[in-house]
Amino acid sequence: MNSIRVIRFILPILLLAGCQNNDRGTIVSEKILLDKTTVKVEQGDTYFRDLNKNGRLDIYEDEQQPIAARVTDLLSQMTLEEKAGMMFINGVPVNEDASLEKKEAAPGPAARMRAAIYNIAELKMTHFNVWDIPPDPAVFARWYNSLQQYAEQTRLGIPITMASDPRHHFSHNIFSLSAQGFSQFCETLGFGAIGDAAVVRGFADIVRREYLAIGIREALHPQIDLATEPRWARISGGFGEDAQLTARIAKSYIEGLQGQELNQEGVACMTKHFPGGGPQKEGLDPHFEFQKGQIYPGDNFDYHLIPFEAAFKAKTAAIMPYYGIPVGQTDEDVAMSYNKAIITDLLREKYKYDGVVCTDWGLLTDTQMGPGVVWPARAWGAEHLSPSERALKVIRAGCDQFGGESRSELIVKVVKEGKLAEERIDLSVTRLLRQKFQLGLFDNPFVDESRVHQVVATEESRRLGEQSQQKAMTLLKNEANTLPLERDNLKIYVENVDSATVANYAQVVQTPQEADLAIIRIRTPWYPVETNNPFARGFHHGDLDFKGEEKQRILNLLETLPTVVDIYLDRPAVIPEIADRAKALVANYGASDHSVCKVLFGVEKPEGKLPFELPSSMQAVRNQKTDVPSDSREPLFKFGYGLSYE
Repeated sequence: MNSIRVIRFILPILLLAGCQNNDRGTIVSEKILLDKTTVKVEQGDTYFRDLNKNGRLDIYEDEQQPIAARVTDLLSQMTLEEKAGMMFINGVPVNEDASLEKKEAAPGPAARMRAAIYNIAELKMTHFNVWDIPPDPAVFARWYNSLQQYAEQTRLGIPITMASDPRHHFSHNIFSLSAQGFSQFCETLGFGAIGDAAVVRGFADIVRREYLAIGIREALHPQIDLATEPRWARISGGFGEDAQLTARIAKSYIEGLQGQELNQEGVACMTKHFPGGGPQKEGLDPHFEFQKGQIYPGDNFDYHLIPFEAAFKAKTAAIMPYYGIPVGQTDEDVAMSYNKAIITDLLREKYKYDGVVCTDWGLLTDTQMGPGVVWPARAWGAEHLSPSERALKVIRAGCDQFGGESRSELIVKVVKEGKLAEERIDLSVTRLLRQKFQLGLFDNPFVDESRVHQVVATEESRRLGEQSQQKAMTLLKNEANTLPLERDNLKIYVENVDSATVANYAQVVQTPQEADLAIIRIRTPWYPVETNNPFARGFHHGDLDFKGEEKQRILNLLETLPTVVDIYLDRPAVIPEIADRAKALVANYGASDHSVCKVLFGVEKPEGKLPFELPSSMQAVRNQKTDVPSDSREPLFKFGYGLSYE
C-alpha cells in the first residue's frame, strides 16, 4: 500500500516562478499556488488543492482526471442548495480598498447589491458580474484574489467565475462600462466599419489578456444583434446591419477571447442576444414594459440567426437570449428565455447547442428603483406567474442560469415540491461546472497582482486602441478636398472639441467671425421615453434627427463659414440638411478628440465603411421593415459607403 502523508498549510503559500510564453503569444505567470495540500505518494510528490478539506485527493481535485469525471464527482457531493446557487449570477460591488465586506459607498449600480461574500456564504452562489471597479485594475485583482480565497474555505471550495460587460471602448453609451484603466478601442460598430476580422481578433486577444490579468473569466459579450431597426437603443453594441459581416467578425471575436478550445488561458464568451434582438418595434427596448415584443414584418427571422451560426462554429461557451417576445414566430407569445420553441427546439435541438444558456438580467423579480418606482421583472408573456413559477418555466424552456438574480431558494422550492426533478438541475449544473473546469479555475483561480500593470493598458495596446478609433472613422463628404486640413495656416473655431488638442495643429479662435473654418463634433440625436424609471430614461431611444433650436443652431453655423462636421454614430443618424451644408462630414464610432484631430489633419487616414445605411428622413425610417437590412427608401448614404483621402 502506498504511504500518504498529508501536510496542511495554515497560511497561503505564494509560489511565483517567473514568466513564460504560451502558444498564443501572451506573457503569463506560472501558477500561483495558494493554500495547497501536499500528498506524498510512492510515485513522488503530488500537489493539489484539498478543496473539500478531507485530506485526500478527490477526483474533482485531480488535474489529471478528465473534466467529465471531475464534474460527475463534484456533482455527486453537492447539495441541492449548492446546485441551486450555481444557477444564478448577479452583480456585486467592488470596494476601492479591495475589502470584501459591504460598504455603503460602493460605486455604481452594485451599491444596492449585497456583498459577494454574503451571496457565497448564504446563497451558495459562485458566479458574479461586476460593473464599476476601482480606477486601478490592480485593486480589482487584489479584491478578486481575496474573494477566491474566501470561496476556497466553503464546504467544497468551488471557485468563483467573474464576468463583465464590455469595458474596452471609448464610448458615450450606457451599455459600455467605463474603460478607465484599460485600453480604449472604438466601439464595436467601429469594428464593423473597419470590416477586418484580423483586427477584431487582435482586439479580442488584448481584452483576453487584460481580463485574465485581473481575474475576469467570462465576457458578457460579444453582442451580435443586427441593426435592422435603426431606432433601436442598443445598436452601438453590435457590428451593424449586415448578417454576413457580423458573422465573420463574431467568429474572430470569440476565437480571440476563447481560443480554438476553451482552456485556462481563455475567457468564456456569453454571446448575445439569441435569436437576434434587432427587430424591436419602433426601436423601443424590451428592458422595459413599454415594449415587450420584437416583430418580423419582412418575414426575416432566419436572417438574424446567421451571426449565431458563426458563433456556434466558434464554440461560444454560453448564449444569452434577449428579453422580447418573438411575436407570431412560435406557438406561445412569451419572452425568449421562457420560450421552449426558441431555447429547446431551435437552440438545443436544431443547432445542437450544449453550452450554458443564461437569461438576460432580471426575469424573475421586480426591482425597486426608488420611492414609488418599480422596474417590473422582464417576464413578458409570463407576468401572471409567481417568481417560482417563472423560474420553473425558464428551466423547462431549456435555460441553465438566471442573470441579475439571487433567488436560489426558488429552485430549491420547486424541486422539493416535486415540480422539477433534481436530475434536470444536474444537467444545468453540469454545464456550468464544465465551464469552470475548462477555465482551470479549480486548479488555479488566482492572478498575479504584481503583474497587472505589465499587462493592462500597455503602451502598445493603447496605441492599437487609438489606431482603431482612427481607422474606423468614415469619410462621408469631402467637398473640394477640404480634408485633410492644412496645419498651422488656419484659424479654426471649434464646438464640442478640446481647443488645446486642436491648437496642436492650427490656431483656435473664439468666434466664427474670426475663423477660416469650423470644426464641430455632434452625436446622433435621441429622445428619452417618458417614464419614471431613471435607467430607461438613459436609453438612446426615439427619433434620429435633430429638431427645433438645436437643429437650427447647427445649420446657422454651417451657413456662416465652412464647417467640418464629425458625428458620433451609435445609431444611424438622419442628417440630410447637415450633410448638404457641411463642407466635410466624418462619422466616428467612439473616438477621442485626439483621434479625430489626427484624422482631420491628415496624420492618419479614415478607412471605415458605414456598417449601416443612413436614412434620408424619419418617414423613411418609419416605413422600413423592422427585420430587414438596408431597406429604407433612397438612403442618404448606403451601407458600405465611405470615401478616402485622395
